[in-house]
Amino acid sequence: MTDTGSLNLAWSQAMIAGFVSAGITDAVISPGSRSTPLALALLRQPGLRSHVAIDERSAAFFGLGIAKAQRRPVLLLATSGTAPANWLPAIVEASQAGVPLIAVSADRPPELHGCGANQTVPQAAMFAPYVRASHALATPDEGFDPGYLHRLAAQVADQATWPHPGPVHINQPFREPLLPAGDSPPAARLEPVRCHHPVAEPDHRTLSDLANRLSGRPGVMVCGEMPIAATRNSALVGLASALACPILAEPLSGLRFGPHDRSHLCVGYNRWLDTSGAAAIPPPEWIIRFGAFPVTRNLQNYLSGSAATQIVVDPWPRWSDPARKLTDLLHADPESFCNALLRQRLKPANDGWLGQFLALERQAAERNTPNHIPAIVNALPAGTALFVGNSLAIRELDSLSGHSDKTLHIHANRGASGIDGNLSTAAGIASAHGRTVALVGDLTCQHDIGGLAQTRGLDIAIVVVNNGGGGIFDHLPQRSLPEFSRGWRTPQHVDFEHAARAFGLTYHAVGTADDLAIRLSGAVESGGPQLIELKLA
Repeated sequence: MTDTGSLNLAWSQAMIAGFVSAGITDAVISPGSRSTPLALALLRQPGLRSHVAIDERSAAFFGLGIAKAQRRPVLLLATSGTAPANWLPAIVEASQAGVPLIAVSADRPPELHGCGANQTVPQAAMFAPYVRASHALATPDEGFDPGYLHRLAAQVADQATWPHPGPVHINQPFREPLLPAGDSPPAARLEPVRCHHPVAEPDHRTLSDLANRLSGRPGVMVCGEMPIAATRNSALVGLASALACPILAEPLSGLRFGPHDRSHLCVGYNRWLDTSGAAAIPPPEWIIRFGAFPVTRNLQNYLSGSAATQIVVDPWPRWSDPARKLTDLLHADPESFCNALLRQRLKPANDGWLGQFLALERQAAERNTPNHIPAIVNALPAGTALFVGNSLAIRELDSLSGHSDKTLHIHANRGASGIDGNLSTAAGIASAHGRTVALVGDLTCQHDIGGLAQTRGLDIAIVVVNNGGGGIFDHLPQRSLPEFSRGWRTPQHVDFEHAARAFGLTYHAVGTADDLAIRLSGAVESGGPQLIELKLA
């Protein structure tokens, strides 16, 4: 008869081997007792990188960053009680942003629930509104079939990936003893389960109808945040060229930086959409939107105030229409949609339509003033990953990044747009991608100060813009309140130099955009974890 500890480990080994067989390469472990069988299986599993993070909230965002960079699921493991509850913010973000995560919480056995047992809370439905699926498993049973766990792991990996990437939760109870009395046999080797997903594309009748409605008419393409895809940009700009229309492209669209044709790109729209020059352009007759809804207010208002046909192309089963202006929803892969539409007979808009937008772009570029955003973008070598924080940082990047033929991989947590976990997410990206720069505000850095612990050994430079608190509120109506400074601006007095040194980061302080560019170039070249504080307050 197998002892309980050996049964727990054999069960865990079968499950983890199944995840590796399904293509998972990374796991983030937060130490605990009840999760011991799974932790041991993770640490002993060949072909799996196990990262250890003490703080479960930071661990979950770190895993989120890895998954963002890799576009495949990452395993999270925590013990029972409040430990998995700390995952909630990252699971919400992963759900909203379409990032694949697999959260495995260890639990007490059924007989210890509802009787006041220590460190025991209801966990099985803890993340119910935010997960693609939830699996409440039984305790390991003697004589179990390893093939069951192997295929369960494949099923979970598939649920986290398709049709709408996001988090999946497994709750796994264990009885004590948690460790085997002696050596345990290795996990059984089983053939991988191969999952094949279709690429969604509109039917011929829909494409023909769209071609008739778009051809020869003035229109606009709007591109928000999309997962990075190497060949999609050429398809998007190819469609814009065929229709002779502008592309209003956000930084997170992936269109602003790279060797593709950028002659139709508009990236300065935040500085001209509300001007008399923009008002003089006749309204478009159609708008095609790809990716997430826009970040900034001017572009949001442009969509909300338009009476044009508004077409949303989205591969995921969701309804993305905050402006309530949608007329056509096509659940299709953007690249496949563009290529299929290009096979129709398309006619360009009248001469001068595109030129009006590009003229406003040139005027906005001529009015550029010194700022830290161009300094950062210009200092980054090709191939760098740039993580940008929420609130003011993402909006300034949207307005001032420009565009170039240099390839940059830009990320942000725009699913729920929180300032929590930003440093941890950036560290996860650096772990998966390599050279990474994070741009965050002072409050965002303070909120996730423990995330600095995850930067050890990574090539990551964190730029903290210290503008004396919540600078985003200077642009919002709250600024007129007498309680503004105390309740919203909230200036802090954190010594970021001491924080950096406490976690082993090299620290630099700069006061101008030019000094920041010099210091950032040096930090990227020298490598290792570094924190650069830009003091504007």
